[in-house]
Amino acid sequence: MARLHLFDLDGTLLHGTSAPVEISRQLGLETETVALDRAVAAGHIGPPEYAAQVHALWSELTETHVAAAFAAAPWLSRIEEVWMEIRENGDYCAVISLSPSFFVERLTQWGAHAAYGSRFPALPFREPVDPAGILSAAAKVRIADRLCAEFGVGRADCVAYGDSTSDKDLFDAVPVSIAVNADRYLAGRATHSYVGRDLWDAYELVRRVR
Repeated sequence: MARLHLFDLDGTLLHGTSAPVEISRQLGLETETVALDRAVAAGHIGPPEYAAQVHALWSELTETHVAAAFAAAPWLSRIEEVWMEIRENGDYCAVISLSPSFFVERLTQWGAHAAYGSRFPALPFREPVDPAGILSAAAKVRIADRLCAEFGVGRADCVAYGDSTSDKDLFDAVPVSIAVNADRYLAGRATHSYVGRDLWDAYELVRRVR
């Protein structure tokens, strides 16, 4: 049976940062977005409020900024190599993130079979953000189930990679999970835990397990 590897983005594939922070860095608004990241992590605001506030910050955002943020971001090493082997083994890999889909979807260029993020209006923004398109921890499970149906696998065939409470529901839903540079809470719920900057080393924890 094929396996489906499900990757978080912020703090997992991106080391010590989030896609919104990297995007905001291109606009000189890193400090403001770091503060929002802390607020949502602490539960002071939810994903819809977070999305509305970064949307307001990004009034001058363009595709050029997004491309520059993606290129300069501190990615873990060997992401493409991991996803290449997953594909060669007949398995599947996908990214599910609360970050904007216009950033997350770029990861299909690196070999992800699918990449899902929160839906924002087209750039440059001329419309408000729709709260209905903003993902949550629970939405990650719903998307994982949709991907299972698409690829012909079940939850029992899934491996989840994440770093924070936004990954808790998904970790609880699948049998194998890897906490990647994770907070203490999530690491305590994971099957395996990895600290470092090389995705291959995290993948190695489950690579030969079927």
